[in-house]
Amino acid sequence: MGHKAGFVSIIGKPNVGKSTLMNRLVGESLSIVTPKAQTTRHRIKGILNNENYQIVFSDTPGILEPHYLLQEKMMDFVAESLKDADAVLYLTDLSEAYGDEDLLRRLKEIKVPLVVVINKMDTSSPDEINKLVHGWKKKLNPSAIIPISALKDFNVDRVRESLLELIPESPPFFPKENLSDASERFFVSEIIREKIFMHYQQEIPYSAEVGIEEFKEENKIIRINAVIFVERDSQKGILIGKGGESIKRIGTEARKDIERFLGKKVFLEIFVKVEKDWRKSENKLRRFGYSL
Repeated sequence: MGHKAGFVSIIGKPNVGKSTLMNRLVGESLSIVTPKAQTTRHRIKGILNNENYQIVFSDTPGILEPHYLLQEKMMDFVAESLKDADAVLYLTDLSEAYGDEDLLRRLKEIKVPLVVVINKMDTSSPDEINKLVHGWKKKLNPSAIIPISALKDFNVDRVRESLLELIPESPPFFPKENLSDASERFFVSEIIREKIFMHYQQEIPYSAEVGIEEFKEENKIIRINAVIFVERDSQKGILIGKGGESIKRIGTEARKDIERFLGKKVFLEIFVKVEKDWRKSENKLRRFGYSL
């Protein structure tokens, strides 16, 4: 058998563990993971390389009904990931019923092999899992149904093995040393955004976007200037905190993770600016990379 290569889109509702699963499959923490829904905003590719195969995974935003332009753009990323997919992983969990007729209709319209992955099986009983397996089989009859725990790294190998049966023979699409097609700047901005999601509540994480204004590599250090954009002055005040304590904590935690990711010492400066209603502006969203 020759070399295999293919694109696999990971889709599902918010907060079912798509990013955790892709990180497990690729073996690297490429997608940020937080307990909050809608953490992932972009289509993030993670590349699993082997001598005999290359699987290009797409972690996508959680499927939802958009309420503003940013969410519409996020759903565009989901749709785009399906266009070039050789197989699709639909990730669900124990809390999701399979009675959403609109979702089932969309899943049935997928023309490539579909694998249903039931996540968080470590929090359920065998009877509950078996009931879900039979339910999804009756509703969709997919190529495979695989219960896993992405968090515990249980049964993830079965997902990989199932995909290798479905993707075509092909030369690799990317150099074998690549883990993603995204830039280092992108991953740095995502690390900073992860800290915002971890430390702030309510609207702050969803109203914040991170831009990298300077990324300068020197002999022994990388100098990074980042800007956190928010929609209102009150949000800026909350992000900075009393005496700058909050933004300092974000910067310290992000810098440590960025140094681990880049493998080099980092000098990080973070500023906060107000960009009013950026989530509803076509021009501003394009500037922040939300365009296909």
